Amino acid sequence: MSRFVLGNCIDVMARIPDNAIDFILTDPPYLVGFRDRQGRTIAGDKTDEWLQPACNEMYRVLKKDALMVSFYGWNRVDRFMSAWKNAGFSVVGHLVFTKNYTSKAAYVGYRHECAYILAKGRPRLPQNPLPDVLGWKYSGNRHHPTEKPVTSLQPLIESFTHPNAIVLDPFAGSGSTCVAALQSGRRYIGIELLEQYHRAGQQRL
Repeated sequence: MSRFVLGNCIDVMARIPDNAIDFILTDPPYLVGFRDRQGRTIAGDKTDEWLQPACNEMYRVLKKDALMVSFYGWNRVDRFMSAWKNAGFSVVGHLVFTKNYTSKAAYVGYRHECAYILAKGRPRLPQNPLPDVLGWKYSGNRHHPTEKPVTSLQPLIESFTHPNAIVLDPFAGSGSTCVAALQSGRRYIGIELLEQYHRAGQQRL
């Protein structure tokens, strides 16, 4: 069942049946034209024509009474929030991941990441809820310019799903969500548009 697919997530999700996915955990492009020190970039990070269609598909394939956790760009939160709500999601929580290093500085030094918890229907509450402030271990960004640490993703998967659940990441990058799902005893579907990151993810899996 588990698979890591090279392709456009909107096209790939269109082939997934309605209400098939137990949990979505994803880190979409932040719409900021990101480029790291090595010159690496991310597909779809300048324009948002993909955002609403992708959110619509994520809502469709997610089971009723299930959750999605999505990272987002704080300075584009209006676009993300509009797309999520237009697709049908309701906002049920917010997560902050604290860093012990500064990833970038402008008016302030950036030392955290954020994600929203979004619901389709009314999901059951977890038995032991996670705190809404969690730790963050630097991944080194070896495989991807905005690589999320598996150690930060795995607790989310274990809290919001049961063993053997299907976890979807439509913007899988180098596959951190898939690795976290695998290590948690869950199945996964990861989708990545760029071949170089898909190749890196395949090697990790």
